[in-house]
Amino acid sequence: MSDTDFQHRPVLFDEAIAALAIKPAGVYVDGTFGRGGHSGAIMQQLSDKGRLLALDQDPEAVEAGRQMFADDPRFDMVQCNFESLADVVAGKGLAGKVDGVLLDIGVSSPQLDDASRGFSFMRPGPLDMRMNPQAGESAADWLARVSEYDLTSVLMHLGEEKFARRIASAIVKVRQERPITDTGQLAKIIEEAVPVRDRHKHPATKSFQAIRIHINRELEVLKAGLQAAVDVLAIGGRLAVISFHSLEDRIVKRFMRDLAKGPQLPKDLPIMDADIKQPFKLVGKAIKPSKAELAENPRARSSVLRVLERIS
Repeated sequence: MSDTDFQHRPVLFDEAIAALAIKPAGVYVDGTFGRGGHSGAIMQQLSDKGRLLALDQDPEAVEAGRQMFADDPRFDMVQCNFESLADVVAGKGLAGKVDGVLLDIGVSSPQLDDASRGFSFMRPGPLDMRMNPQAGESAADWLARVSEYDLTSVLMHLGEEKFARRIASAIVKVRQERPITDTGQLAKIIEEAVPVRDRHKHPATKSFQAIRIHINRELEVLKAGLQAAVDVLAIGGRLAVISFHSLEDRIVKRFMRDLAKGPQLPKDLPIMDADIKQPFKLVGKAIKPSKAELAENPRARSSVLRVLERIS
């Protein structure tokens, strides 16, 4: 797949497409379209009777999708957050008929590589970080008003940043003197506040990640999106989720594990295990990138693919 602005092959690409076990006449949902890498591969395997519904909250991704598949009646692009997946699917008359849902969680490479979006400390740009720049509060606006206590909490819990208190204190001190509006400016404040360096990671990595997750409500959206995805699956339908952060993967792992266990009944009930319906099963084990992929794309190092199937 090519794009005029970015060349982007999604992480765990072959593994994710294989995990969906695509049926030519099936109905699929790409809940995180990005630049269409996964959608393009799914479309290649669909017959004239197949259908793909793609979602993305980023207006640039939506525009890319509409241009890429403008004349293909099998494709439908909707601008929304994937937490609204069940409502969109129901509105299309496809509830309970979906053969596969793919969610590629987190920020995409095109978003990271575009300095104007403010996701990365590697290139100076406006401190925005919104996946949908048309909605919600920017990172700059949030940092201008957040309390030191709440900022510390976000950095600690969403970034797992051990120097959260020092960084929060430094940010609050600087903003009293001047607004913090630039990614390079924020990265420098964090860098100066961190007393110990990790040789393999920029000091601002965890803080930028934590702020982005908070601004976009990523963990809440993930929980809602996972439930929405399984609610629309047909029998035999699969949910494939790629995550990049330990907090995200923990949510996905527990969600899928709990569904695969089925209803947890009291031990003294006179019911045999065979009598308890298990609506879902795990498909294989967690899949991580190969050494070859890691050598080609270091950003893939933390990615994990997990798959769940509805069986009844």
